[in-house]
Formats: sequence, C-alpha cells, structure tokens
Amino acid sequence: MPKIRVLIADDHAVLRSGLKVLLQTQAGIEVVGEAADGHEAINKTAELRPDVLLLDITMPGLGGLEALKTIKETVPATVILVLTMHEDEGYLLQALKMGASGYIPKKAADNELINAIRMVHRGEVFIYPSLTRVLVEEMFHGGAGEKQIVAAEHLRLSQREREVLTLVAQGYTNQQIADRLYLSVKTVETYKARVMEKLNLQSRVELVRYALQHGLLSKDGLTST
Repeated sequence: MPKIRVLIADDHAVLRSGLKVLLQTQAGIEVVGEAADGHEAINKTAELRPDVLLLDITMPGLGGLEALKTIKETVPATVILVLTMHEDEGYLLQALKMGASGYIPKKAADNELINAIRMVHRGEVFIYPSLTRVLVEEMFHGGAGEKQIVAAEHLRLSQREREVLTLVAQGYTNQQIADRLYLSVKTVETYKARVMEKLNLQSRVELVRYALQHGLLSKDGLTST
C-alpha cells in the first residue's frame, strides 16, 4: 500500500523535527517536507502535493487559517489536519468552515496524532474529544442539542437516507453502517451517494458540518475517534 505522504507546517523547528522523527517511525507514513510559515506551507503543498498537511494556526507572516483557505482552493486533494496550541471553539469552527478535516491540540498523545492522520486520510473527520464537546455545545447553543432528528420537507430524504446520513456523520464506516442497518455495503454506498447529491455535499467533512448545523446529531451523537 502507498504510504501516507505528510507535510508538516509549524514555525518551531524543534517541534517539526520531533514530529518528523515520530511520523517516520510509523508504518505507512512518510514525511515529504516541512514549512515554517503560511507562505511556505502554500508553496510546499503546491509543489509536493502531500496527502495530509499538518498545519499550525499561529505562524509568523501569513497565519495558518489564511494558508488553509488558499490551500483548499488550490490543492483540494490535500486534506488538512490542524495541529495547534489553541483549544478554542472559535478557531475550531473557523478551521472546519474553511475546509479542515481535523483539529487536534499539540498536547495530544503520540498515538492520538497518528490516529488522527490515518482518519483524515481515509476521508473521515477527527476532532479531539474535549473539543468535540465544546463544538457540539456551541452548535446547539448550550442544551438545545437534545433535538430529535426531524426531516425537513425540502430535503426530501427518506427515513433510510436520514439514518445513513446520521451514521456517516457519526464516523461509522460503510461496513459498520451495513451491519447496523442489515444492508449490503453496496446499498449503503448508494444511499450515501443519494444523500450527498440531494444535499449538494462533496465530502464527509461537509456532511458532518451539515449534520451539526441542522441538528441531526445529539450532544452525545458525534464520534471523534
């Protein structure tokens, strides 16, 4: 299997060096480059086309969020995992809105970072557990999240499509959804494709965002690992 090609963008050389050593010891992961600021992150991403970009938010010159926006516009195939010291829902929401596929604090344990990289590379979303709670509370304005799933008529989703939408947003794989709903994997894929088409969504990240914004997940209904 091809290795996951990772680019590290952080202004601290020592941290970059430590991350590189960590990642290079992992089977199936290869560090293809480093960047020390937002401008370099944009240029290196365009040049190297990594599978995953580890991106810090606070960097000199052009910051991480500004770089994130440009990179998603110019190299959309690269998925971005924000690695930051900021455990703040404002930064988290902004990063997700701009197209980040994950958000993890620098204090996270080694295995959590490796897991996050593998998840976002698979097309899933990773949000650090403590921030997941903050995010859901924010999205539901402190308690309003105990909503039940309600189908809006204009969405025209069937009951089964809503079930698949919710399970995909919760992070279940196609096989897990198939087992849970007693369907074939091919049927699950068909339902998922219909949902994406009806809601005009392009990726799992957009689907998760949609589910949060429209109250399709309860406060305890979003998985982060």
